[in-house]
Amino acid sequence: MRTTSDIIASLGLAIGGAFGLAGTFVASAPLRETLWTIDGVALVVATALLTMKYQRLGNDCVAAGFLTFLAGESLLLAGNAAGLEASVPSYVGGISLWAAGLVMVSAPGTFALWMRLTALVAAVLFVVSAGMILWGAPLLPTSAPLPAAGYPFLVLTFIGWIWTLVREGR
Repeated sequence: MRTTSDIIASLGLAIGGAFGLAGTFVASAPLRETLWTIDGVALVVATALLTMKYQRLGNDCVAAGFLTFLAGESLLLAGNAAGLEASVPSYVGGISLWAAGLVMVSAPGTFALWMRLTALVAAVLFVVSAGMILWGAPLLPTSAPLPAAGYPFLVLTFIGWIWTLVREGR
């Protein structure tokens, strides 16, 4: 049965994915920071609800993965107003927690294989990006090919999670 929480979580994932990607490609710093703030709040709400859902279902690893992702998103959200260069420390922490959360959500067979694979690809790209930054590479959240290459895989994962929530409601 589709619940109000499932609908809100789906909307949060959709808004987060759309606004997050949009923010990556805009040149205006105030617009980017605004888009990423909306993205961050939507994803925190969505992953909080998904944490509760999967905890109630007894799937502790998936619930903890969503909670870990939420912690990472909170770090990213905290750095938004600082601007690209100043946000790098919180960005490294945030994408590292994203990666850990994505792996935890994907470890059990709860979600379809394609979703688990897109999540794992995103996680690897984020870990490599974080490692590069920690070892001195001058990467920003908008740098290409890394870390920008991870965002489409993350959004595909969100689409899969939304699809799962909608499908469960039928």
